Amino acid sequence: MIAGRYRLLDVLAEGATGTVWRALDETLVHEVALKELRTPAGLPADEAPLLYARLERGARAAARISHPSVVRVHGVATEDGRPWVVMELVRGLSLAETLEAGPLPPSEAARVGAEVLAALRAAHAADVPHRGVEPGHVLLANDGRVVVTGFGTGVTAPPEGAPDERAELRSLGVLLDTATGGRPGPLASVIGRLLDEGPGSALTADQAERELRRAAPGGAPRATGEGSPRVESDTARKPRTGSGDDGGSSDGGAPPARAGARPPRRSARPRRGPVLAAGLVGALLIAGALTYHLAREGDPGTGPGPGGVTSTAPAGPGPTGTGDGSATPPR
Repeated sequence: MIAGRYRLLDVLAEGATGTVWRALDETLVHEVALKELRTPAGLPADEAPLLYARLERGARAAARISHPSVVRVHGVATEDGRPWVVMELVRGLSLAETLEAGPLPPSEAARVGAEVLAALRAAHAADVPHRGVEPGHVLLANDGRVVVTGFGTGVTAPPEGAPDERAELRSLGVLLDTATGGRPGPLASVIGRLLDEGPGSALTADQAERELRRAAPGGAPRATGEGSPRVESDTARKPRTGSGDDGGSSDGGAPPARAGARPPRRSARPRRGPVLAAGLVGALLIAGALTYHLAREGDPGTGPGPGGVTSTAPAGPGPTGTGDGSATPPR
């Protein structure tokens, strides 16, 4: 039991910097990875506390990195004066274990390299250097993620000095060359420029990540954050011409519809056909009413016609007629 909380279960990996255990966090009741840090052989005993303090600071700095391709550091536990780094448990194989079965295809190596570079860039932004990523630091998780470990816990890392981005890119070039077994194929240019010491031909981190994502399965670069270049495919810029059975051409001799393009907007002008038909019906109704009205004028003595229309014929003299068309009661 470490720090009264973490129960060691089994060893996951061993290296020069220490041993990584699978452990159970009995407080939160879930499994974690617990790294037991080891001092280098031959280190004087009085220097060990200083080294432990530096490693603890490095682990706490690594906990500031938040990126899906960086192993999550939860904190530091202390047992007998030694720090133990509490990390996310990633289930899978390391790249070193995977390469024992043979080199990766160039496209898969490009995918791994792009995710490793994204992790290095996130750590560089947090001022947490890696000081040389190796196949043992790269985990190929069962869920498909590529996760980089070893940030802030390198025993041989110097205590001072800002992260050297060029050194990190060169270490990535060595990693890719190792992952492809020295037969990089389409990655030869990228690897060569990552390893190039000359300032004129060397790739920047942003350029390298774009190149690697283009060579990865799918071929589409992924946006890396605010201000990243917008990627637009040729299909989006130049839609293919359709076969004509999904709309053909629009009214007015417009060009044929194109596959994937929005349908042309219809004109906002009203159609003439329904308007002309409505006008013709109205004219016929008016003509019929006038004809009926004229016919009624030639029939004297009629009273109100159909629909409440009153005749305008003058009333003749008689007991009920007033001569002005009004009716009066008989005497």
